[in-house]
Amino acid sequence: MMSKQPDLLVILGPTASGKTTLGVELARRLDGEILSADSRQVFRGMDLGTGKDLEEYGEVPYHLIDLQDAGTEFSVFDFQQTCYKGIVDIRLRSRFPLLVGGTALYLQSVLQNYCLVPVAENPELRAELAPLPLEELQQRLLRLKPAQHNSTDLKLRDRLVRAIEIAEGERQLPPPPPAPPIHPLVLGIHFDPETLRQRIRLRLQQRIDAGMIDEARRLKSQGVSGARLDYYGLEYRFLNRYLEGELSLEEMTTQLSHSIARFAKQQRSWFRRMEREGIRIHWLDGDNPLVDQAWAVLQRAGFKNKR
Repeated sequence: MMSKQPDLLVILGPTASGKTTLGVELARRLDGEILSADSRQVFRGMDLGTGKDLEEYGEVPYHLIDLQDAGTEFSVFDFQQTCYKGIVDIRLRSRFPLLVGGTALYLQSVLQNYCLVPVAENPELRAELAPLPLEELQQRLLRLKPAQHNSTDLKLRDRLVRAIEIAEGERQLPPPPPAPPIHPLVLGIHFDPETLRQRIRLRLQQRIDAGMIDEARRLKSQGVSGARLDYYGLEYRFLNRYLEGELSLEEMTTQLSHSIARFAKQQRSWFRRMEREGIRIHWLDGDNPLVDQAWAVLQRAGFKNKR
């Protein structure tokens, strides 16, 4: 038994590991509601490319999905504050919150209560940064934030400029309101790398067959630029290159599968770093029934089936 009853269940793992399926089943047992920790599922119209799998939820309520139109921005601060509000609201209705997803920075912002503040766009600063080469922008961000959490911000110019803007703005703004008390129990799903690569390839083909290319084409027709699709990364970056004629369907599929597998490796590395920083993760073996393993951990923590 744990010294304090957990009041938040977190389910994390690399892409294609089955987080949603496990989260939904545990939510049913706990009379719970799911908060999605996915940086792209907040956008409407980005369904297959982000793997929303909404049909899996059934009667289980979900949050932090389809909040904004595609083509807009949703920051780590936006996620953290919306997630905190969701946790409080779920508890007020005497239901149990489950945070489910694989965007490690989002998860960590809640689990470690990052001190984040809302920073508006700064046109003067953006004009100052516009002529600077990428390397100089990288150095400027690292001077402001030596322990930069999101390495993607160092590679993509748009994200790099926004990260500098936030880092500069944070110095001038008051701290955000206090976070709600959180005593989490964290479950992680683990697969050996080759099995996970096979799952990624299968899932990717299923999403392509279900119309993922048409989804990207529809987003472009609705005014979402190719640059913005590149900004959203992974699936949308490669789908955009295919629609622009830069890649054949076979090239797009192969390169995208490899890119997703590399991303899964990065996720695993980030989760290990979270452990080194003090977050205890109870790992579940993906080759064995996940629900049985997860429920055994929950029972040891004092949970009871409410169904």
